[in-house]
Amino acid sequence: MQFTGKQVLDNEQPNDGFKVSKLKLAIHGVLIGTSAILMTNPLIALAEPNAEITLQEVDVVAPALSDTRPVKGYNAKRSSASTKTDTELRDVPQAISVITQDQLKDQSVQSIAEAVRYVPGVQAAQGEGNRDALIFRGNATTGDFFLDGVRDDVQTYRDVYNTDRVEVLKGPNGMIFGRGGAGGAINRVSKEAGWDPISEIQASYGAFDQRRVQVDFGQAINDVAAFRINAVHENSHSYRDGVELKRYGVTPTITVKPTDKTKITLGVEYFKDEHTSDRGVPSLNGAGNSTLKNRPYKIGDTDQFFGNAALSPNETETRAFNAMVEHAFNNGLTVRNRLRYADYDKFYQNVFARNSVTNADTIQFGAYRDETDRKNLINQTDLMFDVKTGAIEHKMLLGMELANQETYGKRYQPTTGSSNIATVVSASNPFVSTASFAALATNRKSDVDVTAFYVQDQIVLTSKWQAIVGLRHDKFATDFTNKLNNQEINSSDSFISPRAGLIFKPVEAVSLYGNYSISYVPQAGDQLLSTSLANGNLDPEKFINYEIGAKWDINPKLAFTAAVYKLERENVAITNPGDVTQQILADNQETKGIELGMTGNITDKWSVIGGVAFQEGEITKDIITFNSGVRTPQNDILKGSELAQTPNRTFSLWNRYDINSVWAVALGVVSTSDRYAALPTATTSTVMPGYTRFDAAVYGKFSEKLRLQVNLENLTNKEYALYAHNNNNITPGSPITGRATMIYNF
Repeated sequence: MQFTGKQVLDNEQPNDGFKVSKLKLAIHGVLIGTSAILMTNPLIALAEPNAEITLQEVDVVAPALSDTRPVKGYNAKRSSASTKTDTELRDVPQAISVITQDQLKDQSVQSIAEAVRYVPGVQAAQGEGNRDALIFRGNATTGDFFLDGVRDDVQTYRDVYNTDRVEVLKGPNGMIFGRGGAGGAINRVSKEAGWDPISEIQASYGAFDQRRVQVDFGQAINDVAAFRINAVHENSHSYRDGVELKRYGVTPTITVKPTDKTKITLGVEYFKDEHTSDRGVPSLNGAGNSTLKNRPYKIGDTDQFFGNAALSPNETETRAFNAMVEHAFNNGLTVRNRLRYADYDKFYQNVFARNSVTNADTIQFGAYRDETDRKNLINQTDLMFDVKTGAIEHKMLLGMELANQETYGKRYQPTTGSSNIATVVSASNPFVSTASFAALATNRKSDVDVTAFYVQDQIVLTSKWQAIVGLRHDKFATDFTNKLNNQEINSSDSFISPRAGLIFKPVEAVSLYGNYSISYVPQAGDQLLSTSLANGNLDPEKFINYEIGAKWDINPKLAFTAAVYKLERENVAITNPGDVTQQILADNQETKGIELGMTGNITDKWSVIGGVAFQEGEITKDIITFNSGVRTPQNDILKGSELAQTPNRTFSLWNRYDINSVWAVALGVVSTSDRYAALPTATTSTVMPGYTRFDAAVYGKFSEKLRLQVNLENLTNKEYALYAHNNNNITPGSPITGRATMIYNF
């Protein structure tokens, strides 16, 4: 920040988010000003000792307590997600991609799935049409979503209207995030109230009647406090028949800096999402065809809805409160506390294809209704301080996390013990007119308490060598009640997640690193809702990651990254081959890969983001299956089987070119190889063909206040499968479509 001597003497404060000590700056300004004058004209002091002295304006720079200002451009330099400390990305021994605010706007991103489109090694999944789901290095997750480093634990779709940037961390992150983070994690950095005024409105209209408005407004209240409010409203249709989306949300925040060493941020959010649960299309040819790999059914018929859109509503309501208090003591110790309370109510029902289309062109459907009420209370306390032992520097982190998650859930089906709908219909007219939800299938409650302690040391060994070591201990206490039979299960998990990384910097702009980390997931699943007598006492799943890589800042605005990794998955719960009522643990999954990425400005006018990933995810041991003690070889999962939705190759590249001060254009390409919709068995598998899709955009900046842009998707009208949930829930990609957006700063 720039602070002038005149401002000091006039007792003024700059409105850029920093609270400074007026007395210290005044003294400093007087001394500097007086010294400068005496140096230029020393006779003044001697000849006129009582004369009035006019001071020159001087610049005084005050450091920020916690710098959360938005990243400019596509190339983020720093992050705190992977270490909980403000660290240069080049000094983090882990693959990290940051989707900045400029990229979110340029690509007209409105969802997490759209945000990760140009991130190597990460694929979006369907999530049964009711929740965010991602595939990190061959591992599917619905639970590894975080907001400002705090777990955002609910199965829903997240909007980015109140998000400044999205940080994508790849590889196990148990030391920082606790349970999960097996293949990676998503951290959204919130838009924060500051002293720089902002007043922006975005309005979009697109093909298939997409309509959306969002507002971002904030300014200083006084020298100590500032506020900001973000809001969104959307009412859109889709290229899929009967599919609709309605959502609205509002997030007011306030930042208070009572001193230059203390910062407090408070925020609340109300968000409501209503949309159609769309589970796409089934596969073709049926499970009995052992010689052919199934393919998505009529993937080019993109608008055909299977089931009944009117009987597939989805509604999620979120009420949340967030607080952060940070204070820097004079002895160099900084204490930060984050608190998040969130109350989620979710309801959805759906009618969906249960099997692939038979040779007789028929299909059967299933249906269910699900109700979930969840309350999360999470508190994190971090202590950060620097220590020097001889010539070695340490940046220490000590932390504690306490959390409680209380969940009530019910599921209703057409009949007791089955979600099948008796009606078999023609796949040429896959419409189900009615569905019953009369039978209560599940009625459960879970109460989970989490206590975690962690320690991390970021070590500067020499000017060329650095290291990061850390250890986290988590304890889970789960009380699970099956209200259908009043069965109670009490389970406890305790595990230690280590991390060790070594960084070598031959020159300042280059870092070479190696990293080893472990993460765990309790056998209750990533949503902690799958507890049963069969798995309640089983050891948690274990994920081990080995990674080496390189990060190179080619120039101050352009970064190149490379990572080579091996991710092993152990203690996977599978059905006991000798008794299907029991589960055992197996060590049978591995992913190996290479990821290359580039982000930033090649020239002053040419910006890029993208990368390529080569990965090989497979089952490493045969999984033999039984049904009531009888061998079922057709359901065996054989060694060498490829993991679901894990393509061997992906490539993405987004290019923006500024023609002049008014006009700019962009061209993007997203390409992927074939991948399985679900883990293939010995006789049944569904392959989603690879595809290459082109996107584009045109931008016009007609004044400092007005910007217009048009984003086009799938320029060549390519027919392709976007993603899946299983073999018979596959979402067709959109045909050629467009969206026009106005961004106006008032």
